[in-house]
Amino acid sequence: MTGTQLALVVVPLLTAAVNVGIAAADLAGARFVLANSAEVGVPRSWLPWLATLKLAGAAGLLLGLLDAALRPLGAAAACGLVLLYLGALAFHLRARVVYNLAFPGFYFVTAAASLAVTVFC
Repeated sequence: MTGTQLALVVVPLLTAAVNVGIAAADLAGARFVLANSAEVGVPRSWLPWLATLKLAGAAGLLLGLLDAALRPLGAAAACGLVLLYLGALAFHLRARVVYNLAFPGFYFVTAAASLAVTVFC
C-alpha cells in the first residue's frame, strides 16, 4: 500500500471516529458539551441535530471508503463536515470564546484533510 493509499483510508477513518465520538458526547449531554455550547450561544435543542450531522458525515466518509464509485459521497460528507465546523468556529469567534478554539479547529482540520485526500488523491 502506498502512502497515498494509506492516507486515503486513515484520514477519513480518523475523521469518522472523532465525529462519532463527539456526536455521542452531544447526544449524551456531556457536561463539557453543554458548558461550551451555552458559552458560545448554541441552544441545547440544537445538540441532537448537530450530532445527527456529525454522524451523517462520519457515515458518508465510511461509505466513501467502500468503493471508488462511492468516493464522491465521501467527498460530499467531508465537505459537509468542513462547513459544519466552519460554523462552529464562527460561533466561537462571534461569542469571543477563543480560549478553546482548538477544539472546533481540530475537527475542522480533520474534515478538511479528509476532503483533501478524498478529492486530490
